[in-house]
Amino acid sequence: MDFQSCVNIKKEWDIVGARQLGRDISRKIGFGTVDQARIATAISELARNIYLYAGTGKVCFEAVEDMNKKGISIVAMDEGPGIQDISQVMEDGFTTSGGLGAGLPGVKRLMDDFDIVSETGKGTEIRVVKWLR
Repeated sequence: MDFQSCVNIKKEWDIVGARQLGRDISRKIGFGTVDQARIATAISELARNIYLYAGTGKVCFEAVEDMNKKGISIVAMDEGPGIQDISQVMEDGFTTSGGLGAGLPGVKRLMDDFDIVSETGKGTEIRVVKWLR
């Protein structure tokens, strides 16, 4: 069961589409409703960040397997302005949008693996994985 599906993020409504696709894929992999909600929340945050800060980008999903475990890999990428200070955006409570500031630290807590690469003027790529327990 290997999907590589992407949702382009161009308008606010695309956040809902990305969230729904991620939830559907996570259900097919075998995640329960609580983990599906966690995954959908992380996707919302990643997609919203693309929409707010980069304008456009995409969120891609893939079923992954590693040794005896399987999970969902989500990659959010954009060609926006990039993040100047990654350590700052990874601090709880830091917000530039006037939001709750759960942001990327919240995504990191919701998922099992979290990796971020950002280059000023070139964009940002965030890869997260949730493993099936």
